[in-house]
Amino acid sequence: MDNQSDINNLKSFGNVFQSKCLAIMLSDREFLERIIDIMSPDFWETDAHKWVVKFISTYFPTYREIPTMSVFACEIMKISDSLLQIAVKEQVKAAYAHVGDNDLAYIKEQFLEFCRRQKLKNAIWAAQGLLKKNDYDGIWHVINEASRAGVERDFGFDFCQNVDKCLLESTREVIKTNWELIDTHLDGGLGKGELGIICAAAGSGKSWALTRLGVEAMKQGKIVMHFTMELNAEYVGRRYASCITGIPFQEVRKHAQKVKDEVKLLPGRVFTKYFPLKTASAATLRMHIERFQLVRGIKIDLMIVDYADILRPFAINKNANSYTEAGSVYEELRSVLGDLQIPGWSASQANRSSAIEDIIEADGVADSYRKVMTADFIMSLARKTEDKLSNTGRIYIMKSRFGSDGSIYPCNFDASCGKMDIYDQKSVEGMEILNKTKTAQEAIKSIVRKRWRETHGEQDAGQ
Repeated sequence: MDNQSDINNLKSFGNVFQSKCLAIMLSDREFLERIIDIMSPDFWETDAHKWVVKFISTYFPTYREIPTMSVFACEIMKISDSLLQIAVKEQVKAAYAHVGDNDLAYIKEQFLEFCRRQKLKNAIWAAQGLLKKNDYDGIWHVINEASRAGVERDFGFDFCQNVDKCLLESTREVIKTNWELIDTHLDGGLGKGELGIICAAAGSGKSWALTRLGVEAMKQGKIVMHFTMELNAEYVGRRYASCITGIPFQEVRKHAQKVKDEVKLLPGRVFTKYFPLKTASAATLRMHIERFQLVRGIKIDLMIVDYADILRPFAINKNANSYTEAGSVYEELRSVLGDLQIPGWSASQANRSSAIEDIIEADGVADSYRKVMTADFIMSLARKTEDKLSNTGRIYIMKSRFGSDGSIYPCNFDASCGKMDIYDQKSVEGMEILNKTKTAQEAIKSIVRKRWRETHGEQDAGQ
């Protein structure tokens, strides 16, 4: 390639390659639909090539069909330049002669990659101008649009023609939580591109619950990427060790061999990555996963973010308030999950008043109601003082796009190792938890009464 124009067209690939590209466009309708918006007649070397491409680009959107030999014959006759007319006729014949060649799959890949690179290069040029204007939203838009160039077209699901398909159990590929009651509300589990949220007050065990979800995914042979913005990566790894073995977190280092033995039995893996508070955006997480998958050659199945409230928005808006920023972070995270086609779990802080509530409802979600609007599934975890004393709590299904919501389930919650068991209220275990909570409430009341009497110089009755 001697100059910039060579880089911008297909000259370096040779004349035969260009003819085969035309052959694909004249024989593969699906590929033509993918390529038509990002190819340009300027990519081709000769005027004859450019005429053919320009005609296809005009004819296909108009008639929704690939032009036939008869159509070309009529149009070629209209060319006033006799030399160009002859050249175009020869190029069309050469293109049709290559239809059916056994290397067209390779040619297709190379041609598509060339067009996508041209689209991306143009976007980078455009981004430079936007950078001078500090238009970061505009930069994100043009680069994101360029990155999607040439993707396979999905024109939607034809329900009437495919009723049986949507009724199959395998319609969604999901990762179970392995909490049977929760999976029922999730219609089996969390699927690709979907966002699940655990909402709880500070210190209620959100991080432990997320770790438990990671462990349950590993038991299913899944590869988990766990992002943490509070604890370092190794510390989170120790929590995984505690969850996997059931050994209390403070004791887990004393049982290194047991941890190693049990980790080896798990079919899945987890990778923990730390980002300092408010330094990472949803786009940062996406780039990390894409780079990880490229370098390590390992496909990530599940993303866990501990937690989304302390991500920063990708596009900094000086006029945005905390409500707007909190909502945009969750929308960006949901978009990233859709692009990566993996499910994701995160946690959200509840209002301060929720610490004394029996259940946390949607109005208890801190900062922005847009979190509730964006997430596909939200369950809250309420743990008052007596619950922490008795290792109990209550799960409330705040929102579910896959089933019913509004249900309340008692749970055992051991914060020493992240063990969490969820039961129906009418089950034997559920009623036992409710009794444990009541007993803890009475114990706390007794302690408070005793301290009040001691403070006021009174003695217990009977003394």
